[in-house]
Amino acid sequence: MRTASTYIFGAICPAEGKAAGLVLPRCTTEAMTLHLAEISQAVAPGAHAVLLLDQAGWHVSRKLQVPSNITLLPLPAKAPELNPVENIWQYLRENWLSNRVFTSYTDILDHCCAAWNKLVAQPWTIMSIGLRDWANA
Repeated sequence: MRTASTYIFGAICPAEGKAAGLVLPRCTTEAMTLHLAEISQAVAPGAHAVLLLDQAGWHVSRKLQVPSNITLLPLPAKAPELNPVENIWQYLRENWLSNRVFTSYTDILDHCCAAWNKLVAQPWTIMSIGLRDWANA
């Protein structure tokens, strides 16, 4: 196997130190719909989530099914610094996912799931990486 990929679809709530995510084989509208359903289940009863996202095709597709307890807030194009989850991806790569030789696709999946689960088990890390003054004003 020369190349294989998997994708971590993840969302964080920096105020609560919580996260919801899925490891999926492709970035598609269907995958994003599954991810939104996962986030929706993690939202506290009676609460509403605002999800910051870039303008990737699967984020803005008209076919995307958005649960009623989530509002999508597209960020300006080419402005990843506005999205705190971009720092989460960097943290995952630097700490658990980079400089590895994976033996199989299953190995890739296992490492991605383990990295995400380690992050979720560290709410203080999510808070310290993800909090933005402008988001709490």
